[in-house]
Amino acid sequence: MQPRPQHGFRPVFCTIVPPHVLDKLAQSDDPDLAGPARRTLEGDAARRTRRQMTTLVPSVRTVPVGAESDKPERTLYDCRHGTQLPGFKVRSEGEQPTQDASVNRAYAGLGATFELLLKAYDRRSIDGNGLPLIGSVHYDEKYNNAFFDGQQMVFGDGDGEIFLDFTVAIDVIAHELTHGLTQYTANLSYFGQSGALNESMSDVFGSLVKQYSLGQTADQADWLIGAGLLAPRVQGEALRSMRAPGTAYDDDVLGKDPQPASMEDYIHTTEDNGGVHLNSGIPNRAFCLLATALGGNAWERAGQLWFDVLTGGRLAADADFSDFARLTVEAARDRYGEGDEREAVRKAWSEVGVPSA
Repeated sequence: MQPRPQHGFRPVFCTIVPPHVLDKLAQSDDPDLAGPARRTLEGDAARRTRRQMTTLVPSVRTVPVGAESDKPERTLYDCRHGTQLPGFKVRSEGEQPTQDASVNRAYAGLGATFELLLKAYDRRSIDGNGLPLIGSVHYDEKYNNAFFDGQQMVFGDGDGEIFLDFTVAIDVIAHELTHGLTQYTANLSYFGQSGALNESMSDVFGSLVKQYSLGQTADQADWLIGAGLLAPRVQGEALRSMRAPGTAYDDDVLGKDPQPASMEDYIHTTEDNGGVHLNSGIPNRAFCLLATALGGNAWERAGQLWFDVLTGGRLAADADFSDFARLTVEAARDRYGEGDEREAVRKAWSEVGVPSA
């Protein structure tokens, strides 16, 4: 199947830190916390508006005869705390590590994501055709986010008070790059439940890249998104918890993690594109429940089913949770028959209150 969309399309602007977290920081009485948060919010809003007005045509990369199509093609840039993208080129594919740890971490994270897609799912880069992977580090001053803009990855250094360098967490790198995978496959609309599915897919494969790179089974994994990203002063362990949504942090400045863990607590809101970073906790938990129930490596059976649905061509851009749940049950039947996998998928969705019939 050819990657979708086939013609011009408007990609979404996806960030790892939700707007509600930055809003909370921006209200702080401490200017060292509020200032960077406000600038990040304002910059993200401007970039989001520009992205909504831009139509991209996905590149078609033809691999020359004899070329190594199973190798990534990474290029890293340094923005030097400016906002002009991509910045100054500092490392190309195959070159030795630089003296800049951020560059090297981003390079490794892009490579780890490429490797999981190739080794686990036989997919060559996010577009399935060896698309080059581009990353820019040291974006802006004290920029409290990382994002995928439809064409490349961008990482801020954080403010050092609440957030550290956004290249420190490999699942953050993989999360943002997975937005590109979704863009080239189901192209899930970035609003409401389809938008929450879009975010959840990035959390799922972000976590799988981390587990794959560490050689962890589903039982050994921490199922945290962004562990190590929060500064020492913050009372919390990560941005999100897939195993227990709503428990990642509880801090005087950031507040309490508001993610719901089931449909019973689904959040109806017009903020954050209809709560895409909030309600994503529900399908996140369903995946974690499935992966731990099946045991072994989560990227194998559980991850394979999610990948099958995302790339199979039957997932509508405006799909809701029930649509996705039903397709995962069908994918389990198609791949594994009427066995334990299919029943485990049904049970996982049932536990979070999403019908899969």
